[in-house]
Amino acid sequence: MSSDNGSSSENISSIYKTLDDASLNRKHWVTVITAGMGFFTDAYDLFIIGTVTAILTPLWHLSTGQLSLLNSISLLSSVFGAILFGKLMDRLGRKKMYGVEVALLVLGAVASAFSQNFTELLIFRIVVGIGVGGDYATSAVITSEYANQRDRGRLIGTVFAMQGFGLLAGPLFASILLVTGVSHDFAWRVMLGFGAIPAASVIYLRRKIKETPRFTMNVKGDLASTAEAIRWTTGKTVDLSASVPHISQNGNRARLSDPRFLKRLIGTAGTWLLMDVAFYGNGVSSQVILKALFGAKATLLHNTVVAALLFLVFAVPGYWVAVYFLDKIGRKRIQVQGFLIMTVGYALIMAVPGVVKVPLLFLVIYGITYFFIEFGPNETTFVYPSEIFPTSIRGIADGLSAAGGKIGAFVAALLMPTVVKDFGLSYAMGILAVVSLLGVFLTIWALPEPMGQTLEHASGEVGQEQGESRQQVS
Repeated sequence: MSSDNGSSSENISSIYKTLDDASLNRKHWVTVITAGMGFFTDAYDLFIIGTVTAILTPLWHLSTGQLSLLNSISLLSSVFGAILFGKLMDRLGRKKMYGVEVALLVLGAVASAFSQNFTELLIFRIVVGIGVGGDYATSAVITSEYANQRDRGRLIGTVFAMQGFGLLAGPLFASILLVTGVSHDFAWRVMLGFGAIPAASVIYLRRKIKETPRFTMNVKGDLASTAEAIRWTTGKTVDLSASVPHISQNGNRARLSDPRFLKRLIGTAGTWLLMDVAFYGNGVSSQVILKALFGAKATLLHNTVVAALLFLVFAVPGYWVAVYFLDKIGRKRIQVQGFLIMTVGYALIMAVPGVVKVPLLFLVIYGITYFFIEFGPNETTFVYPSEIFPTSIRGIADGLSAAGGKIGAFVAALLMPTVVKDFGLSYAMGILAVVSLLGVFLTIWALPEPMGQTLEHASGEVGQEQGESRQQVS
């Protein structure tokens, strides 16, 4: 390593030592809650559409193609949102984009509730999707760049775990509306419009969060703003006057075309794509899957309650178990074991056709796969991209990774209803088993373990030996 590079690494390490060594405090949790409410909304908005389309199919006489398109269009538009917001974050800064994405969520949710026909609802669901994609790109990066070293996985994971409450809120809220006996034409509008409330509650907070110290220093070279952001987070004043040389140049040299980062991007985007094929194919299509399981005799309310119980018993605990273990056993192990157990569960359903004829047995196996999706790749694919890329390309790398996931989600949500209907549950589960097994191999090949490392070391902005020495000092 040249003396210049060594000096630069030392400067980068010393700048963030106060931030990395800080204890968890109120500002960390303000950042997490502000980000997490967006993910509550994301999950609610993306998954409530499955119940909404089940209501609208007889009301609007939707074809199978229209049903699939409504279920999946927000996922497709979120690809655009993730890439757009990711790129703009790296160019304009994290703060300038933060809050814009949830404003789009509010606009899309309210407009969707007042849709008069299929075309209008489709357009407004596109707006929702752009906001969701933007939220995926911004929230993880901002949380990561403000986090301390010891609890970074826990903090980023908590943001994403708020998705679990959104998953639960959707079917629970839908069940309440259906139980009260309100007209179906009114119920679906309330279901969609409700998504605007949690998103609107954090627009102001997101606009007030300061620019992250990693962006102000590594990209802009702004010492004053960096010191202020560190003081805002930790309550401690830092002197950065000795850290001026080389910082912005070091951050700006990173390129996604670098073989190191390209391999990581293939890993983050590829595993997220594979995970979302399983997760959204199941979640958005849950009504279709449960209808195929229980038959035509089961009512919409029955299937909605079953979906809510599945989320409550299996999915929600999985999120928080993952949060607890992210900084204890590592991202890579959690992701590999999650994909592996998903593979076994789906393969069992496929290999033993009788399972689908015993609803309780199917739901137990199906539920276990849900638990290990959450205590597995659903959490880790969100955490990984915000940690293993340098600051100057972290936004676009995270955006592209999320876009990869949403491409998988779109394909699964678009095709899963048709696969289940034409070929049966066993065949659909077999496809998911193969997808999950690919996730195991791709994780092992492409992704490093960032647990316990400084963000600069995990991302490659500080050399291996520098990062290791920092860990020993810490």
